[in-house]
Amino acid sequence: MAQAKRQSAKKTTAVRAKKSFHHGDLREALIAATRELLIEHGPDGFTLADACRRAGVTTAAPYKHFRDKLEILEEIVARGFDQLSEQNAQAVAEKGSGTIEGITAMGISYLEFAVAQPAIFRLMFGELKKSKKVDGTGDECLKNVVEEVAHYCRKNGQTADAQQIAVRLWTFVHGAASLELDGDYERVVPGLDVYNLIADVTPRLLGATSDIRAPRNKKG
Repeated sequence: MAQAKRQSAKKTTAVRAKKSFHHGDLREALIAATRELLIEHGPDGFTLADACRRAGVTTAAPYKHFRDKLEILEEIVARGFDQLSEQNAQAVAEKGSGTIEGITAMGISYLEFAVAQPAIFRLMFGELKKSKKVDGTGDECLKNVVEEVAHYCRKNGQTADAQQIAVRLWTFVHGAASLELDGDYERVVPGLDVYNLIADVTPRLLGATSDIRAPRNKKG
């Protein structure tokens, strides 16, 4: 009985995938199937043939668009960085560009992305970040942080090194996101609110010099 149910489930999945493929694009169907398997099993837990079955296509189909499974994963990672950049930009737009609130929102958006898509996030900062396809998209994310910090400094008449401050912010937020995903915070500091932690530390990092700290104090 259990075996019959599994076979029935596989048939249903195949039919669903084929319907999606017939109404869509082969390339996109393969990317979507690979992304699902990545989330379910990790990057090493499935094969290209598994992705083909999930997408409802033949095992020869991927080679019309990709050289191998790795290239599909590179595309997924590149899109992950694009999505992260978009979410960060939206967070800044809502709170104000060149403001402490906007830069804090960017950091929280980074954390939320990691928590919502841990498998994608881990892959984005794994070995694939070294590939030529991915490298540029990853750099764009840091560039956006640098630009926001530089904007903040200009608005407040400061001459601080925006890149150095941005790197400190990125290091802190990325580390916080990774610790949250690994469950380290919950193990060592149960109940810690990581969102509040980012909101508390970001102004401190922006206030790395007394000149930058002064405008913030005027608000309070």
